[in-house]
Amino acid sequence: QVHFVESGGGSVQTGDSLKLSCANSGRPFIFNAAGWYRQVPGKEREMVAEISRGGSTSYADSVKGRFIISKDDGRNAVYLQMNSLKPEDTAVYFCNVRATTTMLPRADFESWGQGIQVTVSS
Repeated sequence: QVHFVESGGGSVQTGDSLKLSCANSGRPFIFNAAGWYRQVPGKEREMVAEISRGGSTSYADSVKGRFIISKDDGRNAVYLQMNSLKPEDTAVYFCNVRATTTMLPRADFESWGQGIQVTVSS
């Protein structure tokens, strides 16, 4: 089974940088799209950044110019480089992947990671 695991979170101060990783520890898959989402207690989960199979990206207005999403097709991994972090970026970050199985008959699926904490202090 496909299993995505996030890593790279932690506690930093305003202006620091972090790089989150989302790696598949299970069976291989055909990548369709992926994204990073974040959630603060009491608020709805929001999209931070997304990337397509072809490499097209999109970002939430609040992180444009500071965050960069990328992927490594060879490792089936997705990354989120976070620069110039602000206290408002504090949240649990989740990796979401949309893919297709490599076994026949092929089937599309969506999977979420467990989430990783990012805390930015003033």
